[in-house]
Amino acid sequence: MNDADIDRILSRKDDILPSSGFAASVMDAVRKEAAAPPPIPFPWRRALPVFALAAAALVATLALAVVLILQSSKESPATVPSTATLFIVVHWGLNSVAGWAVFSLLLALVSARLSMRMAGARS
Repeated sequence: MNDADIDRILSRKDDILPSSGFAASVMDAVRKEAAAPPPIPFPWRRALPVFALAAAALVATLALAVVLILQSSKESPATVPSTATLFIVVHWGLNSVAGWAVFSLLLALVSARLSMRMAGARS
């Protein structure tokens, strides 16, 4: 194959025609999509309190950590190991696979119970 063959192949001006029934099938799909009901909107009024509660929990956790750190620096060295032990336990719990697994299982249990309770209240 040389340059003349490539030029000849690329310079053809053939009309591209869709296969039979293609336009009709596309228009049928467009009509079905237009007739479909609109998507369910996200329930922001119900979700905002959850977001606010999560933000408050995060702030409370950070404030507690700061208070514990300040208390451990002001106390005598004899009481520091108890605070350090607390930090080691929390650190191990959040940095181990078992800690995250327990946390995720508890979170799944709480969310399932909460959703079942909310669904039962409506019916």
